[in-house]
Amino acid sequence: MSHYDDDDGTEYKVVQNHEEQYSIWPSYKEAPGGWREVGMSGSKQECLDYIQKVWTDMRPASLRKKMEEDARLRGDTDE
Repeated sequence: MSHYDDDDGTEYKVVQNHEEQYSIWPSYKEAPGGWREVGMSGSKQECLDYIQKVWTDMRPASLRKKMEEDARLRGDTDE
């Protein structure tokens, strides 16, 4: 078990990068470069539960957009 598995009472915040990928970061630290806070904070488990709920597509945003564009060009959209 790593120290990251322990619930030591640290409050975390959820952060997101430009590719719409999520992570958690200790609340007492400034978000790392390239990441922005999304407005969710709490225990480690609360933050992980939030991410599991909202991050339904693990593909980076640039890949999703490219795949959607390719589908449109082929004419096989779901719309």
